[in-house]
Amino acid sequence: MSLKRRYLMCRPTHFAVTYRINPWMDPTAPYDNALAISQWENLRQAFLGLGHTVDLIDPLPGLPDMVFAANGGTVVGGRVLGVQFRDAERADEAPAYASWFRERGFEVHEPKHTNEGEGDILLAGDVLLAGTGFRTAHASHAETQEFLQRPVITLQLVDPAYYHLDTALCVLDERRIAYLPQAFSPGSQSVLRQLFPDAIIATPEDAAVLGLNAVSDGETVVLAEQATHLAAELRAAGYKTIGVDMSELRKAGGGPKCCTLEVRP
Repeated sequence: MSLKRRYLMCRPTHFAVTYRINPWMDPTAPYDNALAISQWENLRQAFLGLGHTVDLIDPLPGLPDMVFAANGGTVVGGRVLGVQFRDAERADEAPAYASWFRERGFEVHEPKHTNEGEGDILLAGDVLLAGTGFRTAHASHAETQEFLQRPVITLQLVDPAYYHLDTALCVLDERRIAYLPQAFSPGSQSVLRQLFPDAIIATPEDAAVLGLNAVSDGETVVLAEQATHLAAELRAAGYKTIGVDMSELRKAGGGPKCCTLEVRP
């Protein structure tokens, strides 16, 4: 069932690819800031067209990845689990997002361990799926469960290209996900099969255009327009789809979900 959602986004005013902290980034390749802003604006308009609320956080100079708002926190039941980035290049994003929430009356927990927000922590029904292996520390999962008061399922990521959980798995609704099995360890693949027996299995080709880095409201899935096979599978399963071109932001390893932090009351 589709419910109106509240999202937090950050305009990519300062978007650039000037360092390399994931396999998608190539500081020697050209990038187009104006195109990144245009593609981001199309994503924002897609959410507004679906009736969702989109809040904006001010972008800060010197933080080219701040556009990836999903990494700014995890919000469940109006409580905000703050973030701690692995890489120094992104460290200053954490207090900026924490301040945004505090100024609006949210309770924010400062984490003791590295966690990169909804990049690695995704709410699926009554449980939190939590990725580890590249960015978010396994030790943070206990902290996440304690503060957000939801059971946490640890999932081990094994492919450096899919360094965040939200690049390898999309929560479609309370009971269903789409994911790329090869991005997970054998044990985690077994857990996902048990928890989500009717999951949609993505192809490597769809994952390679960050097709799984998608945003679903339970009825409509907003995803990379290049992920044509996945979009067809989603429609066959009863979901509506909206394709967006995020190819410029993909040069930094981001897609629709990376740009979108859900603010859950």
